[in-house]
Amino acid sequence: MNIDTIKEKLKELLDVQRFVHSLGTMDCAMMLAKRFDEDVQKAMIAGLVHDCAKCLKKEELLNCAFKSGIVIDNIMISQPELLHGPAGCYLAKELFGIYDSDILNSIAYHTTGRENMTKLEKIIYVADLIEPSRKFKSVELIRKKSFENLDKAVVMAMDNTIKYVIEKGGLIHPSTIFARNQLILKESGEDS
Repeated sequence: MNIDTIKEKLKELLDVQRFVHSLGTMDCAMMLAKRFDEDVQKAMIAGLVHDCAKCLKKEELLNCAFKSGIVIDNIMISQPELLHGPAGCYLAKELFGIYDSDILNSIAYHTTGRENMTKLEKIIYVADLIEPSRKFKSVELIRKKSFENLDKAVVMAMDNTIKYVIEKGGLIHPSTIFARNQLILKESGEDS
């Protein structure tokens, strides 16, 4: 399925704000892919489709998440906003005919991250946070770092998300903690 066809289908699934966010994420993912020598087409598709399940009702979201084949834990169930990654992975296959595992994993883990993230997963994780419609205190710092050092940008993005979730009194998903710790250890040379 080509980008234009995906856009038309997404217009039916998403509200206007989420559709604009998806276009921005696609553009940022494309620029990051060029910068870090990743497959640009995969980055564009993953960036465009990453939030395809975002506007589903809770029951439909749960149903798609469970069908994704990804382990859905109690933290995800108690914080349904974490389910749209796995649910989106399922919809990417079912609605868009996307079967590339790099793209699917990038969609599935764009909210929590995970240990041993691929370059494409990191690109989508960061692109989702830095796309042009995002407005928060440290977004410009993260945008700048994103084109300098992808791993450091992912850690900065995770730090930002963790602080936000803590301020709201939410639960921090263990995958985020494990991914963050691994990237910090890698940066310090302790992870071999």
